[in-house]
Amino acid sequence: MALGAAKKSNSSTPSESLTNKAYKHLEELIVTLRLAPGAVLSETMLAEQLQIGRTPIREALQRLSRESLVTIIPRKAILVTDINPRKQLLLLEVRREIERLMARSGARRSTAEERAELFEIAEGMDKAAEEDDGIAFMRHDNRLNILVAEACHNEYASRAVGLMHGLSRRFWYVHFKEAADLPLCARLHAKLARGIAEGDEDRAAKASDALLDYVEDFTRATVDMGGRR
Repeated sequence: MALGAAKKSNSSTPSESLTNKAYKHLEELIVTLRLAPGAVLSETMLAEQLQIGRTPIREALQRLSRESLVTIIPRKAILVTDINPRKQLLLLEVRREIERLMARSGARRSTAEERAELFEIAEGMDKAAEEDDGIAFMRHDNRLNILVAEACHNEYASRAVGLMHGLSRRFWYVHFKEAADLPLCARLHAKLARGIAEGDEDRAAKASDALLDYVEDFTRATVDMGGRR
C-alpha cells in the first residue's frame, strides 16, 4: 500500500520509467513462455509479482496488446495470445518489406557509433554460430533488432517493425530447437549487421532478404509439423 501511495507523488518521468520496466519484464516473460499462451492475467497479480504499481502495469499491457502478445477483454480478462504458425507467415510478408527498407536506410544513415556497435554484434553472432550458443544468439538478436530500428532513423518504419518483434522472438523461442539451424541463422544475422555497418545499401538489402528467406523456411517447417512444440 505504501508503495502505491508513494508512486502517486512521483513526476511523469519516473512513471514512464516504471511503465517501460513493466513492459520489458512482461514481454520477456511472454516471449520465453514463462507466461504461456492462453494464460489468464490480472493487473493485481502482475503488480504483486513485479512489485510495480497497477498504472504502469496497465500501460505496459496496453502496449503488449498493440503488439498482439496479449488480448484485453474489458472488465473480464487479460489473455496471453496463442501462437499460430500460419499467421506468422503473414507477419513475415510485412517484415520482409520493412526490414529491407530499414537495412538500406541504416546503411545510408547510421552513425559512426551505431556502425561500431553493428560490427560488435556481427562478431558476437559469428561466435554464437561457432559455439552453437542459443542464449548468446537470442541476446545479440535482440540487440540487433533494436539497433537496426534506431540506425535507419525512420521513426515510422521502426514503430511498425516494433509491433512484430515480440511475436517473432516468441515464435523462434518455441520452435528453434526442433526446426532451426542456429549457426546458419547466426551467420545470416552477422552478414546483415556487417552490410549495414559498411554502408553498402545493396549488400544490406540482400542480406536482409537472405535472412528473411531463412526465417520463412524455418516457419514453413513448423507449419509442416502442424505447429507442434
